[in-house]
Amino acid sequence: MSEEVHKVTIMGSGPAGLTAAIYAARANLSPVVIEGGDITSKTDLPGGQLMLTTDVENFPGFPEGIMGPELMGRFRQQAERFGTVFKPGLVVKADLSQRPFTLEVNDTYGGTSYSLKTHALIVATGASAKYLGFEQEQELLGKGVTTCATCDGAFFRGKHVAVIGGGDSAMEEATFLTRFADKVTVIHRRTTFRASKIMVQRAQENPKIEWKLNRNVVGVIPDGKYLKGIKLQGTFEDEGVEEVLDVGPDGGLFIAIGHSPNSAVFGGQLDMHDTGYIKVQGATSRSNVDGVFVAGDIHDAHYRQAITASGAGCKAAIDAERWLESEELG
Repeated sequence: MSEEVHKVTIMGSGPAGLTAAIYAARANLSPVVIEGGDITSKTDLPGGQLMLTTDVENFPGFPEGIMGPELMGRFRQQAERFGTVFKPGLVVKADLSQRPFTLEVNDTYGGTSYSLKTHALIVATGASAKYLGFEQEQELLGKGVTTCATCDGAFFRGKHVAVIGGGDSAMEEATFLTRFADKVTVIHRRTTFRASKIMVQRAQENPKIEWKLNRNVVGVIPDGKYLKGIKLQGTFEDEGVEEVLDVGPDGGLFIAIGHSPNSAVFGGQLDMHDTGYIKVQGATSRSNVDGVFVAGDIHDAHYRQAITASGAGCKAAIDAERWLESEELG
């Protein structure tokens, strides 16, 4: 018996992947979603970055806001309603050298491995925020520690928040947060910045922004389940200095040290930028490999929003549908 070949397989189950699944399923393409995406995402838990978010207030259609996991649950229910099949695991190897494409998947929770073949592939594996790795960092995600000012800034209205980082993202987030917070403290391990001069100048001229330079974040002090203080350690000429930055009660720490695209399994196969984000052709979702389409944060290093990822997922599904028709595979 010959191995089943799926019409379209989607790697990733965040907003991009699940929107692609909804559109592909409604086009009768019987999509398969591999929930964990790519091995570099480090976890095969489904749902993407929104599973780490508490309240989501900027997704249209929810005037009172919605919890991130609940929103992703609704995405999944809608995809399942139209016939999407979900498979657990992480793709650890992808062979795009010939069609149909072959994917090797590890399901760490089920303790099994499997392979599947597909005519079209939508890559929606996203990008993972970089973390500092200090104790209690993961436990306090969504409880004062966050990686997205656009997503969570409004929850810190009238509070004291800190931003860790020295690049454009950190300067942009610090400036943005002054719309809500009474005080923003930028923490950076050096006295010089990778950020552009204009971004640094804009932040330095903002009266709400204060600075803790030559400092590393080495830990946090919780107040119950929420953030109260940030442990700092001096660097360079301030080596040996230890202090606590008090941001409580209900303060925030925004980690803005960049994102890592989950694209490792496609190295040498798909065209990427130096940063690892996958390139697309013009305004389409097409990659350099015929039949492979890209959606969401895996190619978008700029916006990184659930709504833009969803739009990209829609585009990828439509592009895949039209490509399958042109190849008489639909």
